[in-house]
Order: sequence, then C-alpha cells, then structure tokens
Amino acid sequence: MDTPESSGKEHLENITVPSALVSKRFGDDLKGALENGDMVNVLLDWRESLPHPDERVEYEFWTNSNDECGAKCDMQMSFVRDFRGVAQVLEQRGYTQFAPHYITWYCPEAFVLSAQCRSQCVNHGRYCAPDPEQDFTTGYDGKDVVVQNLIQICLFKVANESRKPWLWWDYVHDFAIRCPMKEKKYTTDCAHGVIKSLGMDIDKITQCVGDPDADEDNPVLKAEQDAQIGHGARGDVTILPTFVVNNRQYRGKLDKRAVLRAICSGFEETTEPDICLTQDIQTNQCLENNGGCWLDKNTNFTACKDTFRGRVCECPVVNGVKFVGDGYTHCEASGVGRCQINNGGCWKETRNGKSVSACSNEQAKGCKCPQGFKGDGIHGCEGRYRH
Repeated sequence: MDTPESSGKEHLENITVPSALVSKRFGDDLKGALENGDMVNVLLDWRESLPHPDERVEYEFWTNSNDECGAKCDMQMSFVRDFRGVAQVLEQRGYTQFAPHYITWYCPEAFVLSAQCRSQCVNHGRYCAPDPEQDFTTGYDGKDVVVQNLIQICLFKVANESRKPWLWWDYVHDFAIRCPMKEKKYTTDCAHGVIKSLGMDIDKITQCVGDPDADEDNPVLKAEQDAQIGHGARGDVTILPTFVVNNRQYRGKLDKRAVLRAICSGFEETTEPDICLTQDIQTNQCLENNGGCWLDKNTNFTACKDTFRGRVCECPVVNGVKFVGDGYTHCEASGVGRCQINNGGCWKETRNGKSVSACSNEQAKGCKCPQGFKGDGIHGCEGRYRH
C-alpha cells in the first residue's frame, strides 16, 4: 500500500511474511522517536495476540447462503468445502464452540412499501439482504436470501440443541450443491430435501423459522442484527465473510490453513490440540446416518465417501459398473453389466424354473417389462410366460 488511504482490507490477505499491524498513533510515536535519534526497542508478544478465556476456542463465521455474488460467494463456498472436515473434528472433540451468523439490515419505515424493500426484505422491512443479481426484475430476490439464511440459522440451533452442531457444515455444503440459484432450485422445498437427508427434524426448524410475511419481529433474525454490533475490542461486523476468534476479528486469507492457524492461536501455548500440529485428520463421517447419502440397504452399496475435507455423496462404481444419480437420494446402475448388480434395480421373477427380467444390458439405464408383460418394470410386471 502506498498511502494510508489505500490501506483497505484487500491488502491484508496478501501479507504472507511475519508482520504486525499497528495503529497510526503508535506508528507516529515510533517515527517520532526514530527522527529524534533515540534507540527504539519493540517487543512483540505473539502469545497474547488472542485472549485465552478458557481451554476451548470460540469462533464465529459470518457468511451468506447467496451463491450468485461472484468471486466472494465462490470463495466462501470453496472455504466451506475445504474447512468442513477440520471444523467438524474440532467441534466433535470439544476443542471449539462454533456459531454461524448472517448479516441483515432493516428498511427505513418511510420505504417499507417500496418495490425495493418488498423484494429485499421479510417481516415488513425488518430484515433485508441485497438482491443476488442486483436486478429486481429477474431471478431471486433479497428476501429469498434472508429466508434461506434463516433456515440455516435455525438448522444450526436445532443441531446445537441435539449436540450435533457440526451438521451445519454438511447442510451448507450440500445445499450449495443440490439447490443452486442458477438451476432455479434455491427454494424451501429443496432445503427441506437436504434437511431430510441429514436426518434432522424439519418441524422444529420450520417452527424456528416462523412466518417471514408476518408484521412482527423474528427473534432469531433480531438476535442476528444485535450480534452485528461490536462489543469491546471485537468491533462491528459489516462485511462478508468475517471470522471472529475468541471475540477478535480475524484478518487474513479465508483458506483452511490460515483460518486453522488463527483458531489454534486461541489456545494457550502448549495446550493446543494435536490437530493444530498436524495436517492428518482421522475421521469417518459415513458411519452416522450414512453421511446423509444414498444407500441400497439390500446390497449395502453406498454413495458416501469419506475424505480429508469431509464426506461427499457420489454414486459408486461396483465391479466395473458405474452408478449414476445425484448421490443423495438416488443412484442406479448404468451401462453394460448393470443387470448383474441387483438386477439393475428392476423387477425380476422366476416361475416354474423360468426367469424373466425387466432389465436389459442393451439399455444404458431404466427398466422395461419384457415382451408380453405390462407394468412399470420396477415394482412389477404382469403377463404370461411363454412355454
């Protein structure tokens, strides 16, 4: 940065050498002492860069469900994908206490009935978010973003009450994949599908969300607005994304290694967990509820794959036969040889020593009743056997 005016936040994440940022007042004092020819000794105590109130580090991630805000949204989702496994291990082992947050603002009372406020706000202008495309005439509106943010907050609250707060990371990751704006799937119905696949209580989450059209306060969103206001050394939260570690705002790159380093600095020296000292994270997130992925209980074929970044739902390849589908709710055998795998998921029957099947290796996918039979090919086919 060449001038004080250019000292924007965008420069901070590009600092890669050991550095310390000081206030202008302190910097002027240092320069004054140097100009006077005085000997200047500066002691940097890195141990106290963050407070250590207890043996557990508490951190907040201020984020957004919007996936159409360009590079910033892409960066947030890339971070969620990479950091998810680390965050879940830290939470499951009791090393951290995590909380997601979402920024909203309110519409001035004089403009509550304007087209802009109606499209960007819920609860009669009380809680607003910017239009994803910056165009009020097309695509999704800001109020759609507020509703999805609210669902994510409530999901975290319900998960936290059931002592599984780490499920928030799975939900946000899966929602971004299964319910993107560009595919016109950024809806409450799609969100409920993701919630169901994770085995969570939709009724409790819906009750928490409340009525976005009601002319009244929403206690969950009101708490989010109050949390934006800084207390003590924390400062106000005004930009996305923002990380807060032990009540101090993090300044740096939003990537797995840098953020983990910031969290680990919240532990007293020599008390940090092993995960802070190694990149190896041993966990298997497919063990519980099959990771929320597709599972064929008859054959025990699963789409859940555990990785160091967390689990992914990806249809498997079994004995050279590739399964196709979304990996969350559906996978089916495809291509040559598919009928050898659970008969391709199709109907099959043996009568009087003669077998008939609705699966054909000549077709890449699907089920079709054989000639002379009628039915859907999956649940059943009816007809006469040829002798």
